[in-house]
Amino acid sequence: MERLARVRFLGSVRFVVAAVGLLAAAAAGARVFLTREEALRLAFPGAAVERHTAYLTEAQQKAAQKLSGDAEPPSALASYDTGTKEGRLVGTAYFDTHTVRTMPETIMVVVDPSGAIARIEVLSFSEPEEYLPKAHWYEQFQGKPLDDELSMKRGIRAVTGATLTARATTDAARRVLALHRVLQGDAKP
Repeated sequence: MERLARVRFLGSVRFVVAAVGLLAAAAAGARVFLTREEALRLAFPGAAVERHTAYLTEAQQKAAQKLSGDAEPPSALASYDTGTKEGRLVGTAYFDTHTVRTMPETIMVVVDPSGAIARIEVLSFSEPEEYLPKAHWYEQFQGKPLDDELSMKRGIRAVTGATLTARATTDAARRVLALHRVLQGDAKP
């Protein structure tokens, strides 16, 4: 019970820090392209959207870390949104904020019911805009599952002048798919 209270407290602190960070980034010149609500409407048009919170065990954190290839395990607190239409799941949306070079970027990664990426949307980008790939670059992620091809060295094209953004986005996509797989109870590498 004490661990759960600590996780909830840390989750609340992380949410406040993220919210303050986004506000500070916006004040410092970050480009905000979409709000969370706008992104969810794009992802799930005409669908009912429900927010969820999951508390990962240490074993789940380690499994997600191993699957994604990240150096750090994910937070014990995971939030995501599901879209349902006519009683059927149409997808699950995760929001990932990460550092590109020295500044934050927030993206939404939508996972389809089969566990592959349905879409990626950039919500905010604090680096100079010349480091942001064109919208069509993000389309190459559609239909990609978590496998060896989801890598800058394999199935994801690099972007001249935006290599760090491309790498950060690919890493975020892998993190989200690994977390999704763990939350679905399918944490086999």
